[in-house]
Amino acid sequence: MGSELTHYTRLRRPGIVSLNIEMETKHAVLCIRLSGELDHHTADELREQATAVIEKNDIRHIVLNLEQLSFMDSSGLGVILGRYKQIKQVHGEMVVCAISPAIQRLFDMSGLFKIIKMEPTEEFALQRLGVA
Repeated sequence: MGSELTHYTRLRRPGIVSLNIEMETKHAVLCIRLSGELDHHTADELREQATAVIEKNDIRHIVLNLEQLSFMDSSGLGVILGRYKQIKQVHGEMVVCAISPAIQRLFDMSGLFKIIKMEPTEEFALQRLGVA
C-alpha cells in the first residue's frame, strides 16, 4: 500500500480564521496536516475525520504536522490526546512535527510531550516510524 491522500477539508466560519485539514495515509501511518485554528469550533470535525480514517485504513501510527497551525486551545489538545489514546490501543505511536513556538509552549505546559514525541520535520517523523 502506497501513499494516498484521503481527506482534505476546509472549515470556514464567517469573519474567523478557518481550519484546513489534510490527511494522507502512508502504509499504516496517517499524516495529518493542519493549518489555521484548532479550537472548540473545529475540534469535532477533526476528531470525526481522523477517527474514521484510522478505523477504515487500519492505521497504527499518526504523524501530526502543525507547521501551519496558528492557534490551538484546550479542545484541540483534547482531540489530539484522544487520537493518541486510539493509536496506543493498537500499540502505535504519535509523532508531532514542524511545530511553532506558540503551539510547542502549549504542548509543554499540558505535558503532552511526556507521551508524544516531537520531530523537526514530517520526513524525520516518518523515518522515526520506519516509513520514510
